[in-house]
Amino acid sequence: MEAWGARIGAAAAPPLFLALSGELGAGKSVLARAVARGAGVAGHIPSPTFNLVFRYDAAAGLSVVHMDLYRLERPEEVRELGWNELPAPDEVVLVEWPERAEALLPPDRWDIRLVTPPDAPELREVVAVPVGKPGPLPEPEAC
Repeated sequence: MEAWGARIGAAAAPPLFLALSGELGAGKSVLARAVARGAGVAGHIPSPTFNLVFRYDAAAGLSVVHMDLYRLERPEEVRELGWNELPAPDEVVLVEWPERAEALLPPDRWDIRLVTPPDAPELREVVAVPVGKPGPLPEPEAC
């Protein structure tokens, strides 16, 4: 999953919005960090669980926005996080727990679901579905 995330970040053609869903511990933050690293983000990349949003400068004028909506109670609360401006033309936006934003998700995005198979807890099934016209992503590999 980290290799796929790094490939996504390296090939990112902004604006790019990735809605990352899955159970707790499915690897959403791992994938988000890998995308950020692939895009050229250096340094510590913490989970935005308590801060809700982090912004990073990446390579070649690219910005990475990493959001975690888990603690939100109402979809409208995303507006306080600068939601209406996302994604900017130079941004890769990674959103964990996108279902908290419901109908406010952008029309052009990738919905990426990470599923832990019950008989293989060390593996993840990845389902990447384009919504609207989000632009291409590298194919996921077995993870």
